Amino acid sequence: MRSVRLGILVPSSNTSLEPLTSAIISSIRSSEVTISVHFSRFRVTTIDLSSDANAQFEFLPILIASRLLADAEVDVIGWSGTSAGWLGFEYDRKLCAAIEAETGIKATTSVLSLNEILRSLGIISFGLVTPYQKQMNDLIRANYASIGVDINENWERHLGITDNNQIAEVSEATLDGMVTDVVNNGAHVLSTFCTNLRAAQRVEHWEREHSASVIVLDTVATVIWGSLKLVGVDTRVVKGWGFLFEVE
Repeated sequence: MRSVRLGILVPSSNTSLEPLTSAIISSIRSSEVTISVHFSRFRVTTIDLSSDANAQFEFLPILIASRLLADAEVDVIGWSGTSAGWLGFEYDRKLCAAIEAETGIKATTSVLSLNEILRSLGIISFGLVTPYQKQMNDLIRANYASIGVDINENWERHLGITDNNQIAEVSEATLDGMVTDVVNNGAHVLSTFCTNLRAAQRVEHWEREHSASVIVLDTVATVIWGSLKLVGVDTRVVKGWGFLFEVE
C-alpha cells in the first residue's frame, strides 16, 4: 500500500484548520493509499490591510516553516491560508516556487487550489463568505475580476473581524445565516474563504439543505484537494465533505 505524507503550513494563531484538516484526512477510505498530515507554523496574529499585517506573509518565515516539514520528508506542502486573496494570486505562485526551490517538494495553496477548481468546473462567478473587513473582500473581488471570475456585490458577506483568535469563535449559526443569505441572493457556488473559520464541517449540510445545485468550496478543504492532486491521489477517497471531493 502506498503511503503519502501531506505537509500543511499554518498561521500561528489559527486553531481551526488543524482539527478540520485532520478530520478530513481521517475520513479517507482507500485500500490503495494511507495518508497522514503534518503541520508547521509561522507567526500570523492579525488579518487586515496594514503594512504590519501584510509583513506577516513575507517569505522567509514561511520558508523556515517549510524546511521543518521537509525534515519529515512530506510528499507535498500546502499553504492553508487565503492571503493571496488580497495580496494577489502572483504572491502564491511565487511562494510555491520558492518553497519548491528551498525544499525540492511540490507546493500548493488554498487559493491556487480554489482557482484550479473554478477553472476545472468552468465556474465564472461565485459568492464570498469571510470574517474579514469589507475592504479586504473588495480586494478579493477585484483580484478575481482580473482573471475573469465575478463575485457579485450581492453575493459577498463579511464580519469585519481582524483578530484571528476571534475568527475561530465565529459560530456555525452565524455561518449558516451568511451562507443562506448568499444563496438566497442567487449564488449557486460560494466559498467560505478563510482557514480559521470552522466551516468545512458544514459544507455537506449546506449543499444538501440548499439543493444539489449549490456548491460550497471551503478553503481548508481546497488545499487538501490540491495537495492530493499534486501527489496523484484520487480526491474521491475523501468521504463526507461535500461535492468538491465527489468529482474527478
